[in-house]
Amino acid sequence: MARTNYSFEKRQRELARKKKKEDKQQQKAAARRGKIDNTTPSLTVDDHTVN
Repeated sequence: MARTNYSFEKRQRELARKKKKEDKQQQKAAARRGKIDNTTPSLTVDDHTVN
């Protein structure tokens, strides 16, 4: 019977954990960019009300 390769399983878990962490960071960065983009148009709307 074949033996279990624990090193391979551990490496796969580490890679999955790293990928999940990177995805989460990308989502946070996208949310920050969206928040910045959402505040910029509100300033232009105020300019239209002044005219």
